[in-house]
Amino acid sequence: MECIKGKFHTILFRNDDSGYTVRRFRLYEEEDKLMTVTGYLPQLPSDILFRLHGEYKEHPRYGMQFQIQTFERVELDDSDSLVGYLSSHTFPGIGKKMAQVLIDTLGTNILQKIQDDPDCLDSVPKMTAKKKEALIEGIRQRETSDEEVLRFFTLHGVHLKQAMKLQAIYGKDMLGKLKENPYRMVEEVDGIGFQTADKFALSMGFEMDHPYRMQAACVSFVMEYCMSTGNSYITVDELKDVLDKKFKGLDYDFDEVFMTLGMARKLVIEENRVYHISQYDAESYIAGYLAMFPQKQLAVVDKKDVLHHLELVQEEYAISYEEKQREAIEKIFENECMILTGGPGTGKTTVVKAMVNLCKRLYPTSTLALCAPTGRAAKRLSELTSHEASTIHSLLRWDLETNTFGKNQEDPLLVDILIVDEFSMVDQYLFYHLLLAGEHFKKIILIGDENQLPSVSPGCVLKDFMESGYFPYVRLDKIFRQKEGSDIVNLAHQIQQDACNEIPQLQDVRFYNCNKFDVKNYCLHVVQEALDRGYSKTSIQVLAPKYGGVAGVDALNVALQKAINPASEYKRELQVGYRLFREQDKILQLKNQPDDYVFNGDIGILVEIIYPEESETNQPRMIVDFEGVFVEYGPDTFSHITHAYCISVHKAQGSEYPIIIMPIVKEYGMMLQKRLIYTGITRAKKSLVLLGEPEAFMYGIQAQDFYVRKTTLQQRMLEQMRWIDDEED
Repeated sequence: MECIKGKFHTILFRNDDSGYTVRRFRLYEEEDKLMTVTGYLPQLPSDILFRLHGEYKEHPRYGMQFQIQTFERVELDDSDSLVGYLSSHTFPGIGKKMAQVLIDTLGTNILQKIQDDPDCLDSVPKMTAKKKEALIEGIRQRETSDEEVLRFFTLHGVHLKQAMKLQAIYGKDMLGKLKENPYRMVEEVDGIGFQTADKFALSMGFEMDHPYRMQAACVSFVMEYCMSTGNSYITVDELKDVLDKKFKGLDYDFDEVFMTLGMARKLVIEENRVYHISQYDAESYIAGYLAMFPQKQLAVVDKKDVLHHLELVQEEYAISYEEKQREAIEKIFENECMILTGGPGTGKTTVVKAMVNLCKRLYPTSTLALCAPTGRAAKRLSELTSHEASTIHSLLRWDLETNTFGKNQEDPLLVDILIVDEFSMVDQYLFYHLLLAGEHFKKIILIGDENQLPSVSPGCVLKDFMESGYFPYVRLDKIFRQKEGSDIVNLAHQIQQDACNEIPQLQDVRFYNCNKFDVKNYCLHVVQEALDRGYSKTSIQVLAPKYGGVAGVDALNVALQKAINPASEYKRELQVGYRLFREQDKILQLKNQPDDYVFNGDIGILVEIIYPEESETNQPRMIVDFEGVFVEYGPDTFSHITHAYCISVHKAQGSEYPIIIMPIVKEYGMMLQKRLIYTGITRAKKSLVLLGEPEAFMYGIQAQDFYVRKTTLQQRMLEQMRWIDDEED
């Protein structure tokens, strides 16, 4: 890292919540030149000499800036400076004469000497108990000041931003608590993982085989394994094999580590299965909740009333529901829980519309909540049903900073009937939190396509529910869509039924044969053709299974940006890391920001870039339009967005686009699976363009999941049912 020395000057911008600061810095011994420095910093005095470590970054418009990684005070080593410091308000009762006596007696390294051995002051002439106490207290306050504590952590491998987050959580006790057990930060601070804690602990002198390290590594690996595989547990043998390799040569007792973590309820061991406590609690609570559901029932509705109002709904919508659809509609009034599943074009949306209408008619005094995992899915659900819908995170009042839910057992949702759309995307931990706030739920309706990709996080809740037998379900299989886009629907069903035996070339579906190196050019050609036909860039979506490689999300985004939104003297640009943002860029939201009404997966247009000197906060900003919702981003939230010309299939789940362009090449490797290709195809409403290698497509639509996710949710549900049956007998 580079190093600069000087004193802090004017604050241009400061975010008090995160500590992100843009400030002028007067360089020492460089003709007092002012440099703009940026980074996560506490409030620092302007009369103290500091040494900053970091790197120079060339801003495309404002020139050179210095990004701070760590900082430290420059120790005073000359008599005049030390006299001024020792006679300051930091050391009450110490005047300039006494300060000079102290320096003459103890030398210019006096501060370190007092810190190491306070009794060295006894050798100073005219030293009194009161003066000694003032000097010791001043040194102590200096050691425990925010800047010194933060510097201590950065010197031991913790990033300034993370150190400030630790300080916000632990306060004045941070140093003591984390010196005693650095690994506690992994469990107690969201966003800090084992690697950060381990780096800090080892730098502090913790032994490689320290029990705290063994325990934290074990817990962290179990969670990492679940997140990467989608499983809710790992077997004891698998875990032991991994830890034996990881800790090879170290003196650790696997059984002792296990027993300690079990007693602390950080891991739960059942038979040969090891659960992270979050996954164990999720499975156990879901099973227990559903076994006793509902605590109170809605009034029974006579079937004649259901049929009567269904006739009225059909007249209102000018539609006649077929047998399976009517069965699904009737079932919600016969059961407290039910699942509606089916592929594209099978009429799920019209059934949901009728369900909501009938619930309002037949339960007029009951509260109804509609939700979905993504913002786009929630918006579509709201438009379809004419009833307000929200994301699950928004419904539960999720807090981004603390990663906690405002709605829970202590403050439950005042909802009688819950409808969740796109349920295949919901993981068991999120559904667990939904049920934690579900004390008043009396009816639960889940809607999803069982053949789509499962949730990103652990679990396969929709599949487990359908196989458990607890949730009655209706599977719609008759295809109704006969207009534009029907070829896409037919292809999706053929793939699902293993009936697609040739490369599709249909009215709504095209396949272009090309290798991975030509994917970019073919994408550009198809996109330009669609733009020329009048489609907007938000109507055209390129999907890719993975981020890396010449045909990956990142490479295609760069190429598509140049073609669709080229540089212009009329468009401002802002470099953020390796990404260049340009006004009129298509933008993808990566994280939920419920306070701004924008959520993971939402797509918008970058409408304005504001440069620092034009901003009231003296920092660069970007404003993105998410279909009428304008969201402002600063340096601390730039990481929440990226380009959306090409996105992953996972990110597109829950959304539909008029035109989908999807490359399929052998380079995607293990990502080429039937479920992923099916999910990508079903995002298209009007036109689907596939391009790549025919053999890769044929292989992919035949490749089943490489492994079935391992969970015990279904098993727990069945055990709960048997227990209740035994109690009733």
